[in-house]
Amino acid sequence: MQELFDQIELRGVRSLTDSELLTLVVGEQALAEHLLHEYGSLARLVAEERSRLRMVGGLGLKRARQLHLAAELGRRVAEQQPQTAQVVSSSEDVVALMRPQLDQLPHEECWALYLTSSNRLIERQRISQGGVQGTIVDHRLVVKRALELLATKLILVHNHPSGMAEPSGQDRQITQRLKEAAALFDIRLLDHLIIAREGDFSFKRAGLL
Repeated sequence: MQELFDQIELRGVRSLTDSELLTLVVGEQALAEHLLHEYGSLARLVAEERSRLRMVGGLGLKRARQLHLAAELGRRVAEQQPQTAQVVSSSEDVVALMRPQLDQLPHEECWALYLTSSNRLIERQRISQGGVQGTIVDHRLVVKRALELLATKLILVHNHPSGMAEPSGQDRQITQRLKEAAALFDIRLLDHLIIAREGDFSFKRAGLL
């Protein structure tokens, strides 16, 4: 353990591997390696329900809580990063921006990203929140906010807590309705992205927009 702290002093915390970082959080190297072997990644590990996580490898309730608190701290830091000069030029940019916000949620949330003509991010706004199976999106409110912000482009983003990123029939319907409503005001729907633990889906990348 002391060797890892010395490494941080010399090369910074970013030099730690996932296993080394997890070792410092849970206090045991063997346990950290066991957890990573069981879940495959830190993201899947912290997405596990605390009641089940505490049973894995003898982790216990206290350390399971510490893991979830550390994950929530990281998510909030990422969410609060300055956005004023951010330019969104690809679906990968959107996933990098929104995954920390959506990845670990047990319910669906849908967000709208409002952009200028040069793809500069003006605002990102949660437009709906639902249950495990879905959420309701009012395309009129999305377009109304775009007009208020003088945005000329839109990107829709939501998560699938089930873990699969494949769009549902409702997802396709919402996308088409928003595309048509936005076009009436010369606002372009650039993409609709679905973020899940197993990956992500882009309507634009799939040729659906």
